[in-house]
Amino acid sequence: MAITLADAKLNTQDDLDLTVIDEFRKSSWLLDNLVFDDVVSPAGGGATLTYGYTRLITERPAQFRALNTEYPKAQAARKRFTVDLSPLGGAFEVDRVLSNLGAAATNETEFQMNQTIKSARAFFSDQVINGKRVTTPGAEAGFDGLDKALAGSTTEMGAGASLDWTGSAIGSDAGKANDALDILDEFLSLLDGTPSALFGNKKTIARVRSLARRAGYYDRSPNSFGQKVETYNGIALVDLGEKAGSISPVIPVETRDVDGAGAGGNITGLSDLYAVRLGTDGFHGVSTVGGQLVRQWLPDFTTAGAVKTGEVELGPVAVALKATKAAAVLRNIKVQ
Repeated sequence: MAITLADAKLNTQDDLDLTVIDEFRKSSWLLDNLVFDDVVSPAGGGATLTYGYTRLITERPAQFRALNTEYPKAQAARKRFTVDLSPLGGAFEVDRVLSNLGAAATNETEFQMNQTIKSARAFFSDQVINGKRVTTPGAEAGFDGLDKALAGSTTEMGAGASLDWTGSAIGSDAGKANDALDILDEFLSLLDGTPSALFGNKKTIARVRSLARRAGYYDRSPNSFGQKVETYNGIALVDLGEKAGSISPVIPVETRDVDGAGAGGNITGLSDLYAVRLGTDGFHGVSTVGGQLVRQWLPDFTTAGAVKTGEVELGPVAVALKATKAAAVLRNIKVQ
C-alpha cells in the first residue's frame, strides 16, 4: 500500500502528532507529495530493514519488420537494487525552568521542536539528492541519492559542457531564450512521462522561472496550505533549500572543470537541475509496514531531573528509483 504524509495524518489521533506531520509537509513540497511504499517488514526484531527492487535501465525498442524477415533481437535491461531503511531526525534538551517560559507558540520546547523538524526536513531533501549509502559493517545507514543514481545514465544530460542561462547571457535576446527553452524541453523529454517536479536551488529555479514566463508557461496556484506553488507547463518548480545546519544549498552552485581540461577550463557558478516523476513505478519513498512515518517525543517534566530530552523522527525511510527514466539531471547550468 502506498501512502503520503497526508494519508499518515488521517490515521493520527494525537493533536501534537498532527501538528508535527503538518510541519513536515507545509515547508517541503517533496515530503508533502512523495509517495511511500509501506511494504518493508522489520523481520528479526528490526535487524533487517531492506527493500529490494528491480530498476528498468534500458527500454526495449520496437521497429518495422520487412516481410519474410525476423525482428532484430534486442532486450530490455533491468538491474537489481536494494536499499536499507534508516530513521532520521534529531534530539534536543530543555531545562524544566525554561520549558514553558513565554507564550506557548514561542517557548523553548516549541522552539527546539520546530528547529528539529526543520533540520530533519532539510536533511531528507539533502539525502534525496546527495545521499551516499553507508555500508560499513555495523554502521549501515542512509541511501544513495539522485546525483549518484543518475551519474552516467541515459537521463544525465550536459555532463561534458556548460549552459549559460544567466540573465546577462540571455538578456532580452529572444533567440537565446528560445534556445534555452529548447534544451529544457529536450531534457524533460528524457523522462518516461511528464515529471512531477523540477528540483533546483534558488538561482536555478529563478532561471527556469524566467524562461517559463517568456514562453507563457509560468503559473502559480495554492496548495492545501494556501502556499503558492510555481509551475513550468504544469511541472512544479521546487527549491530544495539549504542543507541542515548550513546556508549551503542542497543542490550546490560551484566551480567545475567541465571538459577535464585542467585549471584553465574551470567555470564558476555552475549548478544542476533535476526532474522527477513521482509514483510507485517511478521515484518514491519506502517505509515499514504499518509504521508511523513521523513520530515525536516531548520532554517529560513529570519525573525528577532538571534537563529532559525531546526527539523528532521520520522513518525508518529510504527512496527508490524504479526506472532510470523516471528521473533526469541537467548538468552544468551557469546561473551566476
